[in-house]
Amino acid sequence: MPRNPNNLSTDLHGAGRLTIDAIIGVTHMVESLHGTITGLSRILGPTEQNRTKGITKMVYRNIRTVTEWVGSGVDALLDRPGSMPGKKDAVPSPGREAFLSALNGVLGDHLVATDNPLAVSMQFRRNGKPLNEETLSETIQQSGGKIVVMVHGSCMNDLQWNRQGHDHGAALGRDLGFTPLYIHYNTGLHISENGKKFSDLLERTIVPSGKPITLFMVAHSMGGLVSRSACHYGKTSGHTWMNHLKKLVFLGTPHHGAPLEKCGNWIDKLLEISPYSTPFFRLGKIRSCGITDLRYGNVLEDDWKSCDRFNVSSDQRIPVPLPEGVACYSIAASSGKESKRLKDAFLGDGLVTISSALGRHKKIEFHLLMPQAHQWVGQNMNHMDLLNHPKVYETIKEWLKT
Repeated sequence: MPRNPNNLSTDLHGAGRLTIDAIIGVTHMVESLHGTITGLSRILGPTEQNRTKGITKMVYRNIRTVTEWVGSGVDALLDRPGSMPGKKDAVPSPGREAFLSALNGVLGDHLVATDNPLAVSMQFRRNGKPLNEETLSETIQQSGGKIVVMVHGSCMNDLQWNRQGHDHGAALGRDLGFTPLYIHYNTGLHISENGKKFSDLLERTIVPSGKPITLFMVAHSMGGLVSRSACHYGKTSGHTWMNHLKKLVFLGTPHHGAPLEKCGNWIDKLLEISPYSTPFFRLGKIRSCGITDLRYGNVLEDDWKSCDRFNVSSDQRIPVPLPEGVACYSIAASSGKESKRLKDAFLGDGLVTISSALGRHKKIEFHLLMPQAHQWVGQNMNHMDLLNHPKVYETIKEWLKT
């Protein structure tokens, strides 16, 4: 059940519970390291998961018990009516929203699993505030029939489409008469889970309006994978919103994964080699489902459900083509002033390589086959510059106006 994200009591309640989880988790890690060292384990080789024994075991057990008691007391205090009340209609702080979005990006799956009130729920928002069904319906009815849905990237939120005074959605509204709708979602969940929710939300809100609608999407980074996933599940579910979708623009989307997540996976493996570093391997497992999905660009549930997401493994994805009947476009970026094949292959915009952003793959079944005229590469810009660079916007506008 969605909670009011602007309530101070909710923030403290969620933060308190998350702190308790963190203390207990770190206690487990320190106890494991303590047990490994005192057990005189060999430097290399498989690790044993037994914890400490005797008095040492009792000490760590008591730390966990007291921590859980404290957590229960904080919960009880904050659950009291009138405790630390917040203003329900308060204007959301961009800083707070950015923090919550980053938190959900890294720990969003954990927040949902523990029913933490800081977990973000998928919804359409305007100026950081949720649009209820009535307001959303009015917005659609008052539109000129052209709706552009803006889908943000990992660890971000809808407010962050406005960067350095520019917002692609607002600019498209000004220049092309589009009505922008901004989706907000928990980027820590599996991409496939968000894809299903996104498709369901569009079916519940766009289709029942009864107004002739032409739908466009502009998606940044992970948002492009979520959009592709929504298109796939929309088709398999027989959702009719797909009949309204005309064009989809990807901005720096890691269609075939992001190098940093692949590197993180290998670091996990190296830490696991020695029993002395294995306790710190657990820190790497803080990464959410959404982040580990970025290793290869998973968009389907079948891409991950039979695998341990922290194991080093090859690409297990099922090929998913671009949505049929939808014109798709990709913008990639390179941080260099001019294209250099080796640098672009490894760095690209700093997070996503050019080949991945353009959907290119050495295996034909994974190649997204976007026409050359539907691809554009910006030089001397990074991953975040895709949100506000004038050349990026002019390219998007040119593609969407025809």
